Amino acid sequence: MSSVNLTSLGNNQLKNTTSGEMVEVGSLWREQTVILFFLRRFGCQVCRWMAAEVSKLEKDLKANGIALIGIGPEEMGMKEFKDGGFFKGDIYIDEKKQCYKDLGFKRYNAMNVVPAAMGKKVREIASKASAEGIQGNFSGDLLQSGGMLIVAKGGEKVLLHFVQKTPADNASLEDITKALGISANVQAGEKPQIYQKTFSPSEE
Repeated sequence: MSSVNLTSLGNNQLKNTTSGEMVEVGSLWREQTVILFFLRRFGCQVCRWMAAEVSKLEKDLKANGIALIGIGPEEMGMKEFKDGGFFKGDIYIDEKKQCYKDLGFKRYNAMNVVPAAMGKKVREIASKASAEGIQGNFSGDLLQSGGMLIVAKGGEKVLLHFVQKTPADNASLEDITKALGISANVQAGEKPQIYQKTFSPSEE
């Protein structure tokens, strides 16, 4: 059973990257079931691949009245992310990172971010992304992790609360469709490998 407090979470404010207006998180699930995909960074190559992956469900989600929404922890890299067309849903910014805190999306520190970024699962994620034309950069907050939250229409209940344990973790398309109780005619992609450079103290 999820420990997410939807009432408290729903009061948090997000910035709409299209209109610039601030909206309450709860308004996103008031009229429809919603997938909230929390990115680590807009410039993260792995995040971009994950965004493209979940976007494969967009037609099936729309057919079932389910919204797909991406949320980033900062504006840096957002325009490039949008221009790259990696994600097929609306995009918001959690400027205070309050949702990230409330949902238990941990922050790395200068000591543990390098081992996490250089782990086998992460390394297994740049050749395929690169082959698919998905590149990344190292701008922005390198320490934030992300995840996913799926909330039933009206905030009735949490259908899925996924928290990244490593930067390579993501909710599979099968996990998502199962949580939603829908079927989707899509083929999940293999996780790409990601190129990781060595971080210097000034970049952490």
